[in-house]
Amino acid sequence: MLIVNVASKCGLTPQYAALQRLHTSYAGRGLSVLGFPCNDFAAHEPGTESDIREFCDTHYSVTFPLFAKVNINSAPRHVLYAHLIAAQPKARASASGKLTEALTNHGLLPKKEGDVLWNFEKILIGRDGEVRARFAPDVTPEDTALVTEIEAALG
Repeated sequence: MLIVNVASKCGLTPQYAALQRLHTSYAGRGLSVLGFPCNDFAAHEPGTESDIREFCDTHYSVTFPLFAKVNINSAPRHVLYAHLIAAQPKARASASGKLTEALTNHGLLPKKEGDVLWNFEKILIGRDGEVRARFAPDVTPEDTALVTEIEAALG
């Protein structure tokens, strides 16, 4: 599984298209992309669940599962994200580091170590249910590091 915290009003929202391509390309080998909408990051996911679904269907033809909105860095943190963060407290940074720099410049870095950095952070779960890797939001779905980890997880 590739678990991603998603948002409709973020500069990274176009990643939906690449996430859909991953989901389609690797579904036959067992990968599922799972989207968890979250409004914790600059209120980039303000809509209702039906608004989010309609946006994803209309703009990106998303077929992977989208779940109910969750709290990730705000209280109470969803139990799934509490587990994922505990299992993998640090995300692999992108090569450019531009997102972290921009968040720093705007005073938007997470408050606590281990918190999710921003929308579209990706967490890869292996067939055994264990967290294999966590990737920063600006590691795109096509990034070689992410694709390599997916390929390894699928065997």
